[in-house]
Amino acid sequence: MKINRRRRLIRTFNLLDQPIKFNPFVFSRTFFMWAITGLVGGIIAGLYWIVLEHFTEFLHQFQGWMVIPTMAICGLLAGLVIHFIGDPGEIHLIVNNIRFNKGKLDPKNNPSMILSSLFCVASGGSLGPEAPLVQVTGSTGTYLGKLFRLKGEELRSLSIAGMASGFTALFGAPLGGSLFSLEILHHKHAVEYYKAIIPALVASCFSYLMFALIIHLGIGATWDLKAYHYTGVYDFAYATAFGIVGTLFGWIFIFVVKFFKKVFEYRKFPIYIKTLVGGILLGIIAFYFPLTRYFGHHEVNELINGDYTLNFLIVILIFKILAIAITVTSGWRGGFIIPLFFVGTTLGLIIHQLFPVVDTTLAIVSCMAAINACVTRTPMSTTIILGTLTGFTYFVPILFASLTGYFLAPKIPFIGSQSEKLAEE
Repeated sequence: MKINRRRRLIRTFNLLDQPIKFNPFVFSRTFFMWAITGLVGGIIAGLYWIVLEHFTEFLHQFQGWMVIPTMAICGLLAGLVIHFIGDPGEIHLIVNNIRFNKGKLDPKNNPSMILSSLFCVASGGSLGPEAPLVQVTGSTGTYLGKLFRLKGEELRSLSIAGMASGFTALFGAPLGGSLFSLEILHHKHAVEYYKAIIPALVASCFSYLMFALIIHLGIGATWDLKAYHYTGVYDFAYATAFGIVGTLFGWIFIFVVKFFKKVFEYRKFPIYIKTLVGGILLGIIAFYFPLTRYFGHHEVNELINGDYTLNFLIVILIFKILAIAITVTSGWRGGFIIPLFFVGTTLGLIIHQLFPVVDTTLAIVSCMAAINACVTRTPMSTTIILGTLTGFTYFVPILFASLTGYFLAPKIPFIGSQSEKLAEE
C-alpha cells in the first residue's frame, strides 16, 4: 500500500513539474494544413473542370463521321504529350506511390497528366477525370507536406488528403471521397492508414466547398432515378442477386481489358501510335453508338430518362465495355469509375426489361455498386458515393450489392498495386 501511495505521489509531482498548456480546442496548426490542402485541391479541381467543359463543348461540335478523325487526332496529341513531356502513369502508379513510395506523389507528372487527360476526356474517350484530378491534388498535398516539412505518416496523410479532395470534387461526396481515397490504396488493410482519415475528411469538406463555389454545384442527387420504396427484407435478396449479375459483368470487364492489353502490348510501338489507333477505334464506336462516347456523367441520365429497347441496351452495354477497355489499354489517360457506373446503369435497365416487376432503381444502383466494388475493391466508399449520386437513401441494400461484388471479385485485383504479394515483397 505504501509503495502504491508513493507511486501516485511521484506521478502527481511529475505532472505538476510539466508546464500547463490550455487549449480548449481539438484543432491545431495541422487542421489548417488539411484545410489549405482541401482549398487548393478544390480550386485546382474547379479550374480543371471549367477548362474541361469548354474544351468538351468545342470538340462536341464535330459530329457524324467527323468524330472519327477528331478522336484520332486527340489520341495522337495525347500520345505526343506523354512521349515528349513524360508518362504520368495511371491509377496503378498513384496507388503504388502512396503505398510504397512513402506517400509521395511527384508534381512533375502533373503537366503531362493534365494535358493528355484533357485531350482524352474532352474528345469523348470512355474514361473520367478522376485519375488526373487525384494525381494533381494528391501531388499538391505532397508538395504542401514538404513545404510544411512533414515526414513519414504525416506526409503520407497529407498526400491522401489531397487525393480525397480530388475524389470529392468529382463525386460531390466528402465522406465517400475520403473513404475511397483510403480504400483504393489497399483492399484489405484500409485501416493501415487510419491516421489519414481525419485529414482526408477535413480536406474533402473544404475541397467540396471551394469546388461548389467555382462551378456553382448544388446539393442533391446527380442522376434522375425514381424514388425507391422499401418493400421488405426480400429487397436485400434482390440487391444480392443483382449484385451477382453486376459482379459477373465486372469479371467480363476485367477479362476484356486484359485481352486488349495483350493486343496493344503485342508489338512495341511508341505511345502516340497506340493512342492514335485507340482514338480511331473509339471514334468508330462513337460514330455508330454515340451514347458510348464520353465518360457517362450526363449519359447516365439519358439512359434513365430514355425509352430504349432491350436490344439497343444490350448493344450499348457490349460496346461501352469495349470502349472502356480500349481507352484504358491504348494509353489514353483518365479514370474508369464513372464509366463503370454507366455500365451498371445499362445492366440494371436490361434486368428491368427482362423482369418488369423488379424495382428499376434498386436494380440500377445494385449493379452499379457490385461492378465498381468488384473492379476497385472499395465496398464502403462505393456505397456512400452511390447513395450521394443517386439519392438512394437506403444504404443497406447498396451495401449488400457492394459486398457481393467485393467478395466475388477475382483473387488477383484489377488494380495491380492492391496485390498482397507486392506488400510482402
